[in-house]
Amino acid sequence: MNTKNRNPWAWVPSLYFAEGIPYVIAATSFALIMYKRMGISNADAALYTSWLYLPWVIKPFWSPFVDIIKTKRWWIVAMQLLIGAGLAGVAFCIPTTFFLQSTLAILWLIAFSSATHDIAADGFYMIALDENKQSLFVGIRSTFYRVAMIAGQGLLVILAGLMESSTGLEPVTIHVTTSTTKSSKVMEAKPGNELFFSYEKEIHLSTKEISTDSSVNLISFAKENNIVNGFCPKEVNRTKKEQKEDSSVWTEYVSDPLKNFLQETFNPKPKIEPSDFAHNTKVIAIKLSGKPEENIVLNFSQTEGDKSFSIVGNDRFTFSADNWDKAAYLTILVDPKAKIGKGATFTGTSGNIPFSWSITFFICAGLFIGFAVYHFFVLPKPENDKQVKEKNSISAFFSSFKLFFTKDNIGIAIAFILLYRLGEAQLTKLSAPFLLDSISAGGLGLSTAQIGFAYGTVGVIALTLGGILGGIVVAKDGFGKWLWPMILCMNVPNLLYVYMSFAQIDNYILICSMVGIEQFGYGFGFTAFMLYLIYISQGKYSTSHYAICTGFMALGMMLPGMIAGWIQECVGYLNFFIWVCICTIPGFILAKKLNMNPNFGKKEETAKTESKTAE
Repeated sequence: MNTKNRNPWAWVPSLYFAEGIPYVIAATSFALIMYKRMGISNADAALYTSWLYLPWVIKPFWSPFVDIIKTKRWWIVAMQLLIGAGLAGVAFCIPTTFFLQSTLAILWLIAFSSATHDIAADGFYMIALDENKQSLFVGIRSTFYRVAMIAGQGLLVILAGLMESSTGLEPVTIHVTTSTTKSSKVMEAKPGNELFFSYEKEIHLSTKEISTDSSVNLISFAKENNIVNGFCPKEVNRTKKEQKEDSSVWTEYVSDPLKNFLQETFNPKPKIEPSDFAHNTKVIAIKLSGKPEENIVLNFSQTEGDKSFSIVGNDRFTFSADNWDKAAYLTILVDPKAKIGKGATFTGTSGNIPFSWSITFFICAGLFIGFAVYHFFVLPKPENDKQVKEKNSISAFFSSFKLFFTKDNIGIAIAFILLYRLGEAQLTKLSAPFLLDSISAGGLGLSTAQIGFAYGTVGVIALTLGGILGGIVVAKDGFGKWLWPMILCMNVPNLLYVYMSFAQIDNYILICSMVGIEQFGYGFGFTAFMLYLIYISQGKYSTSHYAICTGFMALGMMLPGMIAGWIQECVGYLNFFIWVCICTIPGFILAKKLNMNPNFGKKEETAKTESKTAE
């Protein structure tokens, strides 16, 4: 089979679709959503998934070895096979008890393989096509990379969400409304009393306060019984001495005091003890009708209604063969200031979350095995796709690094690359958890499938359109005219998340619209960022210098993302998104210090540059 003159349409679209999928899975919201649905906290999920950026950060350091060892065609097929095997490994590990450690380890290997695949694919594109075809297909490769993002953040997440909703029992729906009279269903109980509540679908909860003792006793009763009967994990209470022995100097003197200060200042917890009266409290018993073959996890959240109602204590219950005939207790509070006639809906879903995400990863694994087989036969075999001599490659590698760090104003350039997306790096990590979290937890209470459409489909399409428009206007007028409008479009829409977290809107169309606006602004503003990377990469070793820039770019996303979840848990969603807006200030300051040709990117200017280069 002659593959030297293979039609680019046969391999360019599939190659760049394959390049985009593993990046979406490892480095964007896909893995984050999975860990969130598996019960991992925002702080841990954001920290662990941020480490998955590391292969793209250090990619410039091993890119020469892709040239030294084997051909680029070999690397492409080998990495696709390795990614497929890794995705299957994640699918196998998700249902296990040690899923967090094992899936993170495999996802890091997938990220490393994906970054290596990027190096090989981009290099192969350059040597397999002449300059004319490179220009012709540059839009095609970008389009299919974006299609991969829609498939990964949208379709695959929607698929996992649909399986979640279809693999469990019928949702448990509880409607709560306020009334003027004290409800007889609110029972004053003491710890140890034998209480059993039949399932109630419609509940009328009085706005009148009850005694603190009654409220505390009801909450304690529900909490203790849920732990004793195995519905919730037992809390480990350690002495201050044990905590001090296990903590580091950083934790004891910096991390914990800072966390306590932030929580007490910006996100204080409501207290019941100081008052003689407390919020009216309702304990609802939930039972399973039959013995399950395997554990069933029931997750409760407020799906709609007034924010005066909230869940206190446990909202996640595990039913097993040992406790199915016992009652799990859900505790709901109502604020005395709630208006009469207001209501809320609390929904408990029991979809098989591990099974759903495991099947999704198996599908991805099969897709990549198919890509590897397809590209083994279809990719052309250019004559210049050969191993580079080690001596020349290593020498050029060190020379390119030295030359990059001796460029004029390189300190300002690196600072701009690291800090331009300081706010966006944190927003990206917490936008999906915010949409997923229940209303009582400060989120919007969307389902997995709804997030897949809002963030992964509407958001990615808007992101793509913003990038296209950005490229068009810069090509017409140049970089200088559009720099500040792009910076504003990048950062101002973050205020929409401040509004959404403050109002906790429940209009799904409005939520999708705001997510789309924010992502469109990000795509439009990101154009300026990418053009600046290209600008400072110009000259000798432009390819290597651009790879170094993208490494700093990935580092600028990785480091802020690692602490984003911790900050959010300290201050709450509203204050976190305000903090995100504050973090946009360094980008504005550094943008004023940039020194570059204002006509860069303009069509006429590009033609002049290419003409001089040719001469």
